[in-house]
Amino acid sequence: MNYRHTYHAGNFADVFKHVVLIALIQSLLQKDTAFCYLETHAGTGFYDLFSAAAQKSREFDNGIKKIFAANYPPALIQDYLSCVKKLNQPNKLRYYPGSPYFAQQFMRSCDRIVLSELHLADAQTLKKNFTREKNIAVHHQDGYQSLKAFLPPKERRGLVLIDPPYEKNNELMSLPQILAQALKRWETGIYALWYPIKTRQQMMPFYRALKTTIQRPFLTVELCIHFDEIATQLNGSGIVIINPPWQLDQQLENVLPWLSSTLSCSALQAEKSVKIERWESSR
Repeated sequence: MNYRHTYHAGNFADVFKHVVLIALIQSLLQKDTAFCYLETHAGTGFYDLFSAAAQKSREFDNGIKKIFAANYPPALIQDYLSCVKKLNQPNKLRYYPGSPYFAQQFMRSCDRIVLSELHLADAQTLKKNFTREKNIAVHHQDGYQSLKAFLPPKERRGLVLIDPPYEKNNELMSLPQILAQALKRWETGIYALWYPIKTRQQMMPFYRALKTTIQRPFLTVELCIHFDEIATQLNGSGIVIINPPWQLDQQLENVLPWLSSTLSCSALQAEKSVKIERWESSR
C-alpha cells in the first residue's frame, strides 16, 4: 500500500472501519464511568479530499462519496455521516475525518483520548488539529510502543484502535503476539485491529494465529467490495475485535449488508461480501 493515509482517505475501508469504530464507542457510552481511547497509528486527524494526493488516487469515489449520496441510511450510518458533515459545508464533501476526529465527536468531558503517530510531520499536524482539546494527548511515538507505555489506562475501561500501514514484511503475522502482550497489561480492554484483505484464503494463517494466541473472546468482522479471487488489489478489509461489547455482532449484522450493497463494485452475494465470526477463548 502507498502509505500516507491521505492517498486512501475516505475509501471503502475507511468507511467500514469508522462505522465499526462508532459502534464500539457508542457501546462504551452506555455506562456513566469514564473511559480511555488509545489509537496507535493516528495520522493527521482529518484529510482534504481536494489535495493532490487524494485526487491522484480518488479512492474516496468508491467510499464516502457513495455513502454521502445514499438515501435512507441506517441509524448507525447516519451517526457516521453527521460527523463527516460537521467538517464540511452543507451538501458539500471536501474534508474527511480520521479516526481521532470520529472518536472526539463522541467523547464526554470525563473521557480521555491518547493518540500516537510515528511520522513526524503527521504527528505535528495531528497535535495542531487538536491543540485546544484538553482531554486529548498527542505523542510522536511508535504505535506499538504506545501499547507498552499507556496500558493499562487509569480509567480501566476503554478501547484501543490499531490501524497500521502494513509497510513491514509479515507485519500482519506479528500482530497476534503483539495483541497477546497488550492483553497481559490490560486484559479487559476492547481492542480493534484493522487489516487489509486481498483474498480470504491468504488470511488463513492469520486466523489460525489469532485462535492459538488470543485467550479472550473476539470477533472477526469483514467487508469485501470485490470478488476476492483477484489477489492483485485490495478487495476488502477486516477488523479483529477482542472483548467485543454485548450484541455488537447483531448490530453489525443489521448494518453491514446495507454498507455492502452501497459500496460494492460488483454483484457480490451478501454472504460473500460480509463475514462476521465470533471466537471464544480455549482457555
